[in-house]
Amino acid sequence: MSEKLTNKIILVEFLLMGLPGDWVIETFHAALFFLIYLTALMGSPLIFTLTTVDQHLQTPMYFSARISIPEKLANITIIMEFLLMGFPDDWMLQRLYAALFFLIYLTALTGNLLIVALTTIDLHLHAPMFFFLKNLSLIDIGFISVTVPKSIMNSLTKSHSISFLGCASQIFLFLFFGSTEYALLVVMSYDRYAAICHPLRYETIMNRGSCVQMVTVSWLSGFVYGSIHVTGTFSVNFYGPNIVHQFFCDIPSLLTLACPGEQILEYAFIIASFSFAFLCFLFMIVSYVHIFSAVLRIPSAQGRFKIVSTCMPHLTVMALFLFSGVVTYLGTNYKPASSLNLFMSVLYSVLPPSLNPVIYSLRNRDMKAALGKLLGGKMLLKM
Repeated sequence: MSEKLTNKIILVEFLLMGLPGDWVIETFHAALFFLIYLTALMGSPLIFTLTTVDQHLQTPMYFSARISIPEKLANITIIMEFLLMGFPDDWMLQRLYAALFFLIYLTALTGNLLIVALTTIDLHLHAPMFFFLKNLSLIDIGFISVTVPKSIMNSLTKSHSISFLGCASQIFLFLFFGSTEYALLVVMSYDRYAAICHPLRYETIMNRGSCVQMVTVSWLSGFVYGSIHVTGTFSVNFYGPNIVHQFFCDIPSLLTLACPGEQILEYAFIIASFSFAFLCFLFMIVSYVHIFSAVLRIPSAQGRFKIVSTCMPHLTVMALFLFSGVVTYLGTNYKPASSLNLFMSVLYSVLPPSLNPVIYSLRNRDMKAALGKLLGGKMLLKM
């Protein structure tokens, strides 16, 4: 080495400091970048699927956006619509189901819109917990609106059909809102952990910026989750009868109609998503282990009860959401129509959005006080 280099430092690596040094912000940026990467990764298979199955996209312009269809698919008839046959064919029963679904839908809309209104106009309900609750209500409105109105319309018009594109949209939106709700429930468990285990640092940890970032990541994760699974599901070819034994399009029902051996991609996505969901579930378990450990250190029984009561709504909603979803997707057979399948589908797709406003607001004094002021009376405070 020449003498002129003896006093100089040779760089062998660089430090990329484009992101802030805060650990929480860096974690959210990493999650956001990962979601964007997955979205870009799934975009091409989605374009391939759409330009393959939609007859309106069989022009040279769209043909250049995808690769050629393999010759082995030439003799396969592509299904362009599905028949939703979840309800019995009896006319009276269908009217009864339509009336019941309409009442449940109206209840869910009223309850969730009321929570959105209260948490928006009342200054006392601008805490992080109520900010998350408002987003949860918006998610529930979308979640129940994806399936119930279409089911009511089909029952009243005696039409069971749904277009291929409509089915794909229904699956995407259903998974989008469902996975966003799950992600938000994970965030809300962290909120309870910060409030109970670190009360003095709670306002610093759950500041406005952090809350907005957490909610944004929840919505983006739902979008990516829905995009991945709708791509995996509709990358297969469907054959035989186009009957779906459900009152809405869902993945397990459609996979039973797919050509044998073509479901591997979606099964891989399901395994990967269940693994990630399980990690989120473990995160919630760890959060509540710390919460209950902190509660046990409180000497007053009244104090312990007060702290636990703030966690019960979240635990109840999470238990209902996870139990119904896991039992429905893992414990039932979707090929034959049965009362059990219908009951479980209603349980996880209709009841959570309807019960969440009741669970979160019934014993919450702040919510009842805000509702009393909104209605111009204080009768609810005595409930």
